[in-house]
Amino acid sequence: MPMETIAVSGIPFPVSRIALGTWAIGGWMWGGADDRQAIATIHEALDLGISLIDTAPVYGFGHSEEVVGEALVGRRDKVAIATKVGLDWKDGKPFRNSSAARIRQEIEDSLRRLRTDRIDLYQIHWPDPAVPLDETARVLEDLHREGKVLALGVSNFSVAQMEQFSAVAPLAAVQPPYNLFERAIEDDILPWSAAHGLAVLAYGPLCRGLLSGRMTAASHFGSDDLRSADPKFQAPRFAQYLAAVAALEAFAKERFGRSVLALAIRWVLDQGPTIALWGARKPEQIAGIDQACGWTLSAADKVEIDRILAAHITDPVGPEFMAPPGG
Repeated sequence: MPMETIAVSGIPFPVSRIALGTWAIGGWMWGGADDRQAIATIHEALDLGISLIDTAPVYGFGHSEEVVGEALVGRRDKVAIATKVGLDWKDGKPFRNSSAARIRQEIEDSLRRLRTDRIDLYQIHWPDPAVPLDETARVLEDLHREGKVLALGVSNFSVAQMEQFSAVAPLAAVQPPYNLFERAIEDDILPWSAAHGLAVLAYGPLCRGLLSGRMTAASHFGSDDLRSADPKFQAPRFAQYLAAVAALEAFAKERFGRSVLALAIRWVLDQGPTIALWGARKPEQIAGIDQACGWTLSAADKVEIDRILAAHITDPVGPEFMAPPGG
């Protein structure tokens, strides 16, 4: 099926509704990096119709951006790059820093690593309680006027924070965690974004691999793997989530002849003005993207999905463990 696209205010062409997420490509918190495989993954994504790549300086402390920049040599004008700003780090530990000085430094570092003269979508990675939001918004609006940034976005922001930001600078997108298991944004962020014309870049649509259909009770995560700190991957919850995935897999195959992975992505795409960030670090990890496009879930399908979740997950938990500390 052809790739579905969506308009993002400020970006001069429609972008794919499935974007490549590159956190794992940076290596940090995902068991190390393999640049050869990562570049092959990016090229495979482009060949499959993906035209939006999402990265961040903190993903491998600059490494993910460098790999993306290398992979896009000769292909830059066909791809929208989304990256982020507002996290600093010391001794391999990130913390929030959205000061004007930090942002001015970060934009130049990101442009250099990405080998480009502009960022298509520049997003505040996490709100910084130590810096007035108006200060952060003003410097980002300056970068926007200077042409270094085409569109502005935020990540992990509340509706109140988005309202405050958008009073100072134009807001085109928001990036929250969102998947079949983590759905808090349906209460406020998703409807607000739809009403105000924002694209919603849903990160973790496969819930850190849980919804890939490839995990089993024997799956192991090392201490340098993000999932070793995720409560979903610890007993007793891990068994609950695996049981839900198995039931969703059976439902997807019986009803649609598709994988649970395709079902999980389709569900995100059907929720509103959404883009699903498909994280991958090996070419084979983005196989099956075409299965997620060109169809839709009915209201009855969504009811059955919710029934499956309620039947198997008795102790749900959100993505709160991922929040970095303040400065």
